[in-house]
Amino acid sequence: MPVYIDQLGRVVELPAAPRSIVSLVPSITELLYNLQLDEAVKGITKFCVHPESWFRHKTRVGGTKAINTTVIHEIQPDLIIANKEENVKEQVDELAKHYPVWISDVNNLTDALEMIEKIGLITNRVNNAIHLISQINTAFTSLKPYNALRNACYLIWRNPYMTIGKDTFIHDMLSRCGLKNIFGHTTRYPAIDTWQLSQCDLLLLSSEPFPFQQKHIEELKPHLPNTKMVLVDGEMFSWYGSRLLHAPAYYTSLLQSIA
Repeated sequence: MPVYIDQLGRVVELPAAPRSIVSLVPSITELLYNLQLDEAVKGITKFCVHPESWFRHKTRVGGTKAINTTVIHEIQPDLIIANKEENVKEQVDELAKHYPVWISDVNNLTDALEMIEKIGLITNRVNNAIHLISQINTAFTSLKPYNALRNACYLIWRNPYMTIGKDTFIHDMLSRCGLKNIFGHTTRYPAIDTWQLSQCDLLLLSSEPFPFQQKHIEELKPHLPNTKMVLVDGEMFSWYGSRLLHAPAYYTSLLQSIA
């Protein structure tokens, strides 16, 4: 069988054209759909909500951090696709004892495009992947960054408030929008207090993983009277598969709304 290298540098031996795939990563599940792998994908997580037809009809193998290994053993996949950040290492390591597991590690757009190319290779969808990458590159070429640098913060969680550091995919997306992450000196997902947001011109409140709503903006207004606050689509900032086709247009619309 062919040997491939995943994004952690692991050697993975796979069939030339996997016919029974389990995806443990929502954004990659959507990518597999766009690569036209409907017949091959047998299992997805309960958070793999796109496409809706797969969410309704594909076998669910638990959550991204609570994998139901019994269901996976029933599927007997010849390829499992996981992610370093979204899945629990111990669970992935256990699955790797029984099945080929290809692990992605995406922290910026370059990583995302590499991931798409490599998944196209391991699933025998190279041409589809190359075409998709070309479309994404074209879409990002048309993105015009915000013309006046604004100090921004992106909230992903409440109680405690949590934001994003410099080594995250979301940080890279903010940078491409011409926004300066005021927590760009930190790493991963630090917890913060409201007083730390005083230098923030623009506060983006994500729809996931915590579903921020207008009422949460109202809670913050007394603490941040001079800060513009906007609810944003978390999928557009954190999904690094084929959703990237639509992200630049979303960013353009968002930037126009806050101008």
